[in-house]
Amino acid sequence: MKSKLDILKGVHPGKIIERELLKRNISKRQFALSIDEYPQTLGSIIKGSRNMNVDLSLKIEDKLGFEEGFLMTLQVFYDIKQSKKDENYKPNLTKLNKITFWDTTFDKIDWKLMKISIIKRILEYGNQKELEEITRFYGKSEVDKIKIVNHKR
Repeated sequence: MKSKLDILKGVHPGKIIERELLKRNISKRQFALSIDEYPQTLGSIIKGSRNMNVDLSLKIEDKLGFEEGFLMTLQVFYDIKQSKKDENYKPNLTKLNKITFWDTTFDKIDWKLMKISIIKRILEYGNQKELEEITRFYGKSEVDKIKIVNHKR
């Protein structure tokens, strides 16, 4: 049987805090003030737009009765998951022709930021092998969305 930590690995600690506050029927603002923290800070952590820090995690863990270090451990596992996701965020470059991206430095393409442009480029100039790789990488639904938008023009 998996431990609680194994089940929660990769989940941002803010989600756990939010769930616990909902379960106990405590408002985020009320809770933040009860631990001498700005409500905006707690709100950002709950949204996942801000990372947990040691001092805040200790306050929250104490107030909610969590084991010491639990939230920071979740933060570390979340950071690891994000790092792996970003690090591997590239298609299989051996299946793409550099010539398709003739007007840019191929090695410096931001595959996440330029997703729409890349898909459009492959749809317009790429071959079947490139289309298959981009579809595998971004997902069929993403490629289909862009196909539909391009087709309407």
